Amino acid sequence: MIARVLPPTQETIARAADILRMGGLVAMPTETVYGLACDGTNADAVAGLYEAKGRPRFNPLIAHVASQQIAEREAVFSPLARKTAEHFWPGPLTLVLPVAKTGKVCDLARAGLDTIALRRPAHPVAQALLEKFGDPLVAPSANRSGHVSPTTAEHVRADLAGRVGLILDGGPCERGLESTIVSFVGDTPVLLRAGAIATADLEAFLGQPLARLDTNAGINAPGQLKSHYAPRASLRLNAATPMSGEGFLGFGDHCPRRDNLSPTGNLAEAAANLFAMLRDLDFRYERIAVAPIPQTGLGEAINDRLARAAHRD
Repeated sequence: MIARVLPPTQETIARAADILRMGGLVAMPTETVYGLACDGTNADAVAGLYEAKGRPRFNPLIAHVASQQIAEREAVFSPLARKTAEHFWPGPLTLVLPVAKTGKVCDLARAGLDTIALRRPAHPVAQALLEKFGDPLVAPSANRSGHVSPTTAEHVRADLAGRVGLILDGGPCERGLESTIVSFVGDTPVLLRAGAIATADLEAFLGQPLARLDTNAGINAPGQLKSHYAPRASLRLNAATPMSGEGFLGFGDHCPRRDNLSPTGNLAEAAANLFAMLRDLDFRYERIAVAPIPQTGLGEAINDRLARAAHRD
């Protein structure tokens, strides 16, 4: 099977929905990265998604929904969780919540947990596909598990050729960095993964600091594997200059303009460029040095992805 890359028209979105109803896989653009979508209520389809990605089945999936109404069917929202969803959805925020008795997302997609990760994406193509399909779509990044996340349709084809029924080409992803994940299971919201919404912006809205994840608590949400988003090349972080034979991923006006995440030091631009530039350098070098990135704002999420990409088990 050779995956077709098609523009998102009414016809191709309807075709994608039909593939999903038959238990197949479709790659769709979101504002963060491209997602590999399947019917979240169909355990056989979810098993096929895990196999296509080579993803460990203990690693839960994010369920994407078309509306707050469907989200409320799948999860139990506290007043604060509902207020947060109403403010940040649609958008790059994933909420981890207790599973509702009325939920349809299968146990396999949740990795057997009594919680569910939910997101309502903002990308118009993802929204159109979700509305056409009706039920939740689980959609991790459309790449082989652990590899650099895809931000273009061509990245998806390079990683998953032969494993996906259709790729909807919505152009480059605007954010280029996965969603922020926050748990609303207990009394205090917990940041499970820094992402495309800056932690400080969330805390300002909530009026309180987010608790941080207990690293010994085990995997209870997507995106928590220590080694993740990894290129083939080895990474050396916080490097002022490259060594002989190294590629260099720069940041700021003190670095060369080529392979520079943002010559002006703009963290939103750096986030959008991160995965595409890592992929390009990975084709050209065995070792990659990475310039220091500030920890402020979106820098927290960028540094999180770089640390996971550099980790070797």
